[in-house]
Amino acid sequence: MDPVGFLADVGQAPARLAGLAATLRRGSSWPVAPAGRILLLGMGSSRYAAEAAALRMRRAGLDAVAEPASAAPTWPPRRDLLVVAVSATGRSAETLAAAEVYAPAGRLVALTEDTASPLAELAGATVPLLAGPETGGVACRTYRHTLVQLLALLEQLTGGALGALADDVERAAEATADLLDRRGTWLADVAGRLDGPDGVAVLAPAERRCSAEQSALMVREGPRRQATASETADWSHVDVYLARTLDYRALLLAGSPWEAEAMAWLTRRGSTVVPVGADVDGAGPAVRYRHDDDPAVRLVTEVTVAELVAAHWWSDVTAEEGT
Repeated sequence: MDPVGFLADVGQAPARLAGLAATLRRGSSWPVAPAGRILLLGMGSSRYAAEAAALRMRRAGLDAVAEPASAAPTWPPRRDLLVVAVSATGRSAETLAAAEVYAPAGRLVALTEDTASPLAELAGATVPLLAGPETGGVACRTYRHTLVQLLALLEQLTGGALGALADDVERAAEATADLLDRRGTWLADVAGRLDGPDGVAVLAPAERRCSAEQSALMVREGPRRQATASETADWSHVDVYLARTLDYRALLLAGSPWEAEAMAWLTRRGSTVVPVGADVDGAGPAVRYRHDDDPAVRLVTEVTVAELVAAHWWSDVTAEEGT
């Protein structure tokens, strides 16, 4: 993995998202008919995105779940089960093993960047992510594109408007470009406020828990720092205890109706909190960006903050190792 390549990959996100929006306007890439059940399988970033999409599918009335590809099969293979195996490389060992279970039933679709990968060869159909090669070796753009393509599947299965989704993606491209263009005004300050001896906690609403998971992963995968992810309401039940004993630094992805409870604990315990996407009472200065009042834009955009903080720290580590 390469920090320079990673930063370049993040920098290309707006253009790649704009290209994906243009593709959506031309029609769906999903060659599937309605299904009785939908099973989304993946690992790591692929699973994070799949879980967010499955939640939205259930809200739309679809019988959908997302599971780690490593789990023992729950729903058995059958003709009315649509299985979407997600892997950016198309080579994740766990996802390939799960795909082999479901491929014989005939309703396996691969969602991958590499349409000539072993996963694509197993599947009856393949949907390309269209994120482009990630030279830094970190799944950043492919994570965003996985989210968007799974939301496109949702629109197709429910008769929704791909044009509206394309509008959301274009706005997310603008928002991401805004964060990138203005990083000179916020990045050093935010990286400094989150730079503590005990790592970083990332909180996000249930609908965007994937953003917390992906943000924490970026901090672990690049600069190799401790980072954890929590759903904002659940934080008060599972992670609040650490705020009492650690130098607690939190990146708060704003928008949860349960935010005030978490902030009450964080404020009482003198924790450092950096909000993203909205000003939050009791927290420090927020990282704001274009269209950050739109939940659909937040879903695709907000991970950019952690990516850039991770790249900032990673470049420092690389410089130290070179001295």
